[in-house]
Amino acid sequence: MDKVRYVIALLLLSAIPAAIVFWLLAHPLVRFWRRLGAPVSYAILCTGAAAVMVGMFLLRSRLLVADYGTNRIFAAIGLVCLVFAGWLLRRLRKHLTVRTLIGVPELAPGSGGVLLTGGVYGKVRHPRYLQMTIALLGYALIANYPAVYGALLFWCTGIYLVVLLEERELRERFGEAYRDYCMRVPRFMPRFRDGGHR
Repeated sequence: MDKVRYVIALLLLSAIPAAIVFWLLAHPLVRFWRRLGAPVSYAILCTGAAAVMVGMFLLRSRLLVADYGTNRIFAAIGLVCLVFAGWLLRRLRKHLTVRTLIGVPELAPGSGGVLLTGGVYGKVRHPRYLQMTIALLGYALIANYPAVYGALLFWCTGIYLVVLLEERELRERFGEAYRDYCMRVPRFMPRFRDGGHR
């Protein structure tokens, strides 16, 4: 179990910062990337993300020195999180194409995409980020390393910034339709009664 936890921790520590860096570079510079075109943009962004992953991997012996050990209660909660995240991902796959998942509408010139408002997108505006956060929480609880909890905190902070940048870009792309959607549908947490959308 310790080796499995270590591998999970190493993957999370390598992937989380790389993903956040990728999207924090992609969204604010979307016009620049569109001028370059998707293939060149992806080559540059993926190279940057890969460099971050390599850097985190090289720091693994320092970052993963502290280990809280196997915690069966945390592991059980983590498995519940992973099951729920898997269920949510199945619901999302009805609405998301691979092109949308990897950000082609954001980076490809002339690729406007469509505004998703049905299904799970009728409950929360960013179900994919919610699903990924729940999955990462599940893996973090199973790994149970302090550095992984730090990476999860970095993810939550980073993904919130990514969402703000993405929403700005979506308002530019879809205009009043997106503004109306934001008024009706909360960002992350489903609303069970009428009220505020944040």
